[in-house]
Amino acid sequence: MAQLAHYLHFNGNCQEAMAFYQSCLGGDLILQKISESPIADQCPAGVQDQILHATLQNGSLMLMASDMIAPGKGYRLGNHMALSLTCDSEGQLRTLFDSLSAGGEIIDPVRVQFWGAVFGVFEDRYGFRWMLNYQLPA
Repeated sequence: MAQLAHYLHFNGNCQEAMAFYQSCLGGDLILQKISESPIADQCPAGVQDQILHATLQNGSLMLMASDMIAPGKGYRLGNHMALSLTCDSEGQLRTLFDSLSAGGEIIDPVRVQFWGAVFGVFEDRYGFRWMLNYQLPA
């Protein structure tokens, strides 16, 4: 079975954001700076400390990120993407919701929804939308 991994693009604050996500979600964080990569000599001096690739992994959870933007595209943060996190318990959902939403904006507070799940939506301090869901037992 294929595993879905989320890949986020940042505008120079990838290391800070991924460290924050690690503090909330746990797991192992691996960061590769542009200066430590084979393409370092092809990149301007001003971006050498930016992150070429980051991976945060905790069990089956995998979140990848970078400060690199496709050439000619420029950085644009949009709301066309959301990270959907299915939680193992209501307690876990509430803990993660509180920690990940710190400094962000609550869009839909945690509550029981019509489909029988505890659910909440927020935009984190980096502008990414998260949807947390815990299906209540029948």
